[in-house]
Amino acid sequence: MANLGFVGLGVMGSQMVNRLLSKGHAVTGYNRTRSKAQWLIDKGMKWANSPREVSATADVTFAMVTNAGALSAIAEGPDGLLAGFSKGKIFSDMSTISPAASRALAAKVRERGADMVDSPVSGSVITLQEGKLSVMVGGRRETFDRVKPLLLDIGPKVTYVGDNGLALSMKIATNLSLAVQMLAFSEGVLLAEKSGIARETAVDVLTHSAVASPMIQYRGPFVLQQPQEAWFDVNMMQKDMLLALEMGRQLDVPLPTTAVSNEFLTAARGMGMARLDFAVVFDVLARMSGVAK
Repeated sequence: MANLGFVGLGVMGSQMVNRLLSKGHAVTGYNRTRSKAQWLIDKGMKWANSPREVSATADVTFAMVTNAGALSAIAEGPDGLLAGFSKGKIFSDMSTISPAASRALAAKVRERGADMVDSPVSGSVITLQEGKLSVMVGGRRETFDRVKPLLLDIGPKVTYVGDNGLALSMKIATNLSLAVQMLAFSEGVLLAEKSGIARETAVDVLTHSAVASPMIQYRGPFVLQQPQEAWFDVNMMQKDMLLALEMGRQLDVPLPTTAVSNEFLTAARGMGMARLDFAVVFDVLARMSGVAK
């Protein structure tokens, strides 16, 4: 049993804590809104009143927040994570931010005598609940070796990809395909539908065809439903697409399908769908095609 901390108990973070608790670990957690964490407290998670209290209490602290601004908010200041770190502690940040921002934070963590790895994940809340989440890790190899057993309690596939920031590079390179695939899937469904094939039939065929990635298999049926609670909303998806486009500009890698897919996310935001799952790119294309959802 490990002495762990977790900051950021949103949809994904809370389910990760639930898995860690089920494996017998002691977890101290913090979230901006305590009420969202009550079910975890009822399951045995210890509540902390600040990120600093979490990192001061735990040997290994995890965090999963929405963006670099949110990460800075929980890391900096007198009540931030950095203030609680000391020699020998480890910080495993699972947020998706730019590699450069992550490396800058890792340097600050090391100034405190602790160490940091970036450990973003690939998968959705369903993947996590089914025990199929994959984790990428960037940082010092010896630190990775220490946190790997804990990450395996979250997901069965944990891959060391290299130095700090490189796991985030890999995550961004992975995530750009999500929106691209969803847009291509939407094109196929709408082309079939307007040719006279029932949408349900088109979705069934495509989700059982050679193009059916795991993401298409679990998100494709969204086009048959009214908008639900977002697994990964338009704003979050566009954040990752913009990170990818910026990396492409810096590394001289053209990303044409990423750029086009990003414009559909912008259109979704313009249509008031920013908080819906990014699968609503189907709705955007459907409106352009003269097809009612």
